[in-house]
Amino acid sequence: MDPRKLLYFACIAENGSFKKAAKQLEVSQPALSTSMDRLERELGEKLLDRSPTGVTLTPTGELIYAHARLIRDELDLAERRMTKREDQDQGTLTFGTLPSLAAAIVPKAVCRWQARSETPTLCIVEKVQIDLLLGLIRGEVSFIVGMSESYGFIDGLRQRVLFRDKLHVIARPDHPAVPREGLTWSDLAEYPWILQMLGKQRTLVEQLFAQEGLGLPRELTECGSVACIKTMVAESDNIALLPASAVNADIAEGRLRSIDIPDPLLHRDIAVMFRERTPLTDAGRRLVEEIEAAGQALS
Repeated sequence: MDPRKLLYFACIAENGSFKKAAKQLEVSQPALSTSMDRLERELGEKLLDRSPTGVTLTPTGELIYAHARLIRDELDLAERRMTKREDQDQGTLTFGTLPSLAAAIVPKAVCRWQARSETPTLCIVEKVQIDLLLGLIRGEVSFIVGMSESYGFIDGLRQRVLFRDKLHVIARPDHPAVPREGLTWSDLAEYPWILQMLGKQRTLVEQLFAQEGLGLPRELTECGSVACIKTMVAESDNIALLPASAVNADIAEGRLRSIDIPDPLLHRDIAVMFRERTPLTDAGRRLVEEIEAAGQALS
């Protein structure tokens, strides 16, 4: 099977039209139609239903499109990785981090890193944990700084814990729960909560409530932006769980309040993760050292 025909097929499927696909691919429409006829003959299956208004995929076409798209995406990835390698050779450092770490720890570390040495061009990618991990596996970043995980099942990844991040249950200063003494997780379940996007931190919140035989609060919002979470908490009855480094300044300024509810689970370990066969550059190691120092100071 000719991979080029599959790439053509993916383009037709996404455009829903031979005319639009031919224009995008910069080939003639008759040549594109002939290529698809040959692909269908090779497979012995009809892939496209043609009509005056365009084309739609048959069930077999849907299956082939899924594979054709993967082939195209892998080729695009290879091209991006080659470009990324050229950028790295020219002095570009790309790393990924969590939104909660980008709120205070990473900016402090980067500024110290830039002030202390001659630094290359820096690209900071801010994503949720699962997207950071995927980017690392696909070679889109040199390393990531996120929540420590057990990656033994993923061959070729390594991690080193940098610091332990204390977590605060936060609310606005005049929240009804703030003056209450002896609060339990059952008490806090009465209020609406905002959680960071699906991931380990949500699992932690589930564990905290499960200690008292509870599920997650019924009124729940998920948000990937730390700034948005803090604003919503400050202006409503919402409660959230955020790291100390992201909220210490807000608490000191009286904008937010930490709810006193002692629990040994209120922490997370932050680690640097990298590919075993792609060691950190000298600049990368120095930056990780600054992130480690900033995290230990601010947590």
